[in-house]
Amino acid sequence: MDNRKVLVVEDERNIRELVCLHLGLEGYECTPVADGKEAMALASEKPFDLIILDLMLPNIDGVTICRAIRRVGPNRDAPILMLTARREEADKVMGLDSGADDYLTKPFGVRELVARARALLRRPRQLAPAPTPSAPPAADLSQPAGEPPMQLIHIRGFEIDPARRRVRIEGRGVDLTDQEFRMLHFLATHAGIVFSREALLSKIWRGDTYVTVRSVDTLVKRLRRRIEPDPARPHFLITVWGVGYKFSDS
Repeated sequence: MDNRKVLVVEDERNIRELVCLHLGLEGYECTPVADGKEAMALASEKPFDLIILDLMLPNIDGVTICRAIRRVGPNRDAPILMLTARREEADKVMGLDSGADDYLTKPFGVRELVARARALLRRPRQLAPAPTPSAPPAADLSQPAGEPPMQLIHIRGFEIDPARRRVRIEGRGVDLTDQEFRMLHFLATHAGIVFSREALLSKIWRGDTYVTVRSVDTLVKRLRRRIEPDPARPHFLITVWGVGYKFSDS
């Protein structure tokens, strides 16, 4: 049994209770919320291991909540599974662009929701605070056994420190989620080399079940908004049309 904490934000009572029932059977501790304003307050004060977030909510919509969670607070790197009754691709992309890690379209099967929750909870959360100067850097527990440790990088004004999960651009600190950090570090470590979406998917997500190459595009778009002076005209994360992405080496 598990005791990880899940915030379930859903205004439809039947769905909310059904989700909490089945997650509870898995051993997860659910906090059910029906209102966007209450969800925002809870997410800004209390850490959760997973947030299940409906897109359409009273008072504050799910996209606004998702963006606020990703900016600041104890759940900046918490996995977010967004629920939506809308089937149009633009609505799904909007949810992913706001910072969600995955989405489900209503009506959905509860077994699939539980499976996706498990997959998201397997991902390590790594936005830990920097160690004190007297303590040695923490080991990178997310690094698989047998792989070389992630290295400190200085490139094109970037300082990328994996031990402290810290990124500075021209001396300015930048907050990144775990996936954003892993993507930036991987591409910057191999500056100038073009990687396909499939290759990046296998490197960054590492065995997660419910992700597609579209997730790579969404992650790159989010990362550009954090590190590029003009995300519409990127200088660092370059698209190589028909192939994939690279970190510019010039």
